[in-house]
Amino acid sequence: MSEDDLTPEQLRAALAASQQKVADMAAAQEEFLRAVSHDLRAPLRHVTSYGTLVREVLAGLPAEAGAAEEVQEALGFLATMDQSARRMGGMLDGLLAIARASRAPLLPRPVPLAHALQQAQTQIHAAPQSGAAGTAGAATAVTWRVDAELPALQADPALLHELLVQLLANAVKFSRGSAPPVVAIAPAAATEGQVAFTIEDNGVGFDPARAGQLFGVFQRLHRESEFEGVGAGLALCRTIALRHGGEVSATARPGAGCTVRVQWPAAVPGPVV
Repeated sequence: MSEDDLTPEQLRAALAASQQKVADMAAAQEEFLRAVSHDLRAPLRHVTSYGTLVREVLAGLPAEAGAAEEVQEALGFLATMDQSARRMGGMLDGLLAIARASRAPLLPRPVPLAHALQQAQTQIHAAPQSGAAGTAGAATAVTWRVDAELPALQADPALLHELLVQLLANAVKFSRGSAPPVVAIAPAAATEGQVAFTIEDNGVGFDPARAGQLFGVFQRLHRESEFEGVGAGLALCRTIALRHGGEVSATARPGAGCTVRVQWPAAVPGPVV
């Protein structure tokens, strides 16, 4: 039976069922956010706090006992436990950010890319040394090459800001150690009704055969001992881009830097942020 064959009562019932399904999905997301933000963090707090207490107990041992090989080995185990617990906390933060971005109200308006980039750079320079965008020290050493003719996008300003902070922080992070580190931002060709731009760095790059993994949740192409992070930032960027009808892709070569391409709906007439 097609929709044309349904009675008004049947159409209203179908609409009510669809609305209930959406409400149920929203409730499930709320429950997920609650679990991530509270319930799942409590065990992690116990792990890190009790690990600290065990270290204090070991530190209080007599000097001879404290220097024993078994005690030093135990301290190493505690350090690994603490690092893993903090990594899990970062993964929960990443999941929470993706969930929030996927359900936040979308309020698109014309946003000049140049202005949005300036705001993102300001946040990166002010960020602490740890965390998802913890690249303040490295950012001060970067040479920024920003094209003067950047487009305006039709975007939710807050979500676009989050995407740009992640992409610029990644470019800074993975160009750390280059001499000198350079991040270049320029417009690119796009399909009708869309605009595009690229963010290019001269950093470590990655194996192009693994590019398909790049935007998955918790996917990393470099060891954590080399570059901090849990692999959630680009998944967040992909979520934000898809919500706007845009897309994010990346190309690279090992040791030859990375180019991230963002395609996005062009700004439509209206108040500019």
